[in-house]
Amino acid sequence: MTWDEMTPLLWESTWQTAQMVAWSTLFTVLIGLPLGVALVVTDRDGLFPSWTLNRVLGLVVNIGRSLPFIVLMIAVIPLTRMIVGTTIGTVASVVPLTLGAAPFFARLVETALREVGRDKVQAAQAMGAGGSTIVGKVLLPEAMAGLVAGLTVTVVALISYSAMAGAIGGGGLGDLAIRYGYQRFETTLMVVTVVVLIVIVQLVQTLGDTVARRLARH
Repeated sequence: MTWDEMTPLLWESTWQTAQMVAWSTLFTVLIGLPLGVALVVTDRDGLFPSWTLNRVLGLVVNIGRSLPFIVLMIAVIPLTRMIVGTTIGTVASVVPLTLGAAPFFARLVETALREVGRDKVQAAQAMGAGGSTIVGKVLLPEAMAGLVAGLTVTVVALISYSAMAGAIGGGGLGDLAIRYGYQRFETTLMVVTVVVLIVIVQLVQTLGDTVARRLARH
């Protein structure tokens, strides 16, 4: 395969991967952030302690994190079909990607929030701030650097997951590597695909680290 033949395939697959990761990141944050906050505030020493709710949420998160992604993709095929009407393609891949990453991100959110000094929470309580105010104006702002670092790790994991999604027709760079690099023995295309994935991960990691460091200074 010549470079002229490979270039359009690489651009299309890279764009598909970018779409998968972008949408999955959005839904992962929308699900994982509230879930991580809930794990902290419902803990024994949290703002709204609830042993039962905390244990149920913890169990859900642990189950989600324990499933290998390739198994999760297959297990949620009926759910994927119900939500998007198909089980193959870029859009369909967003469902298992989100379900796989949201519990992972929730634990990172929980870790970041627990690093906020308890004295700051107590000071806010002493000034009469309610629970929701403390979450929105103390916990989340103070943990922002850690949250960005956790999101960076999650996005990198999503890039890896998106490559695996190609194994069941998810599209993107993983699908390209399997269909052309592996099945058609196009070694050059396989190597280029790996290099593109490495470059994307490095860019994401560098950007995330830069933003997290700047937030930490402030």
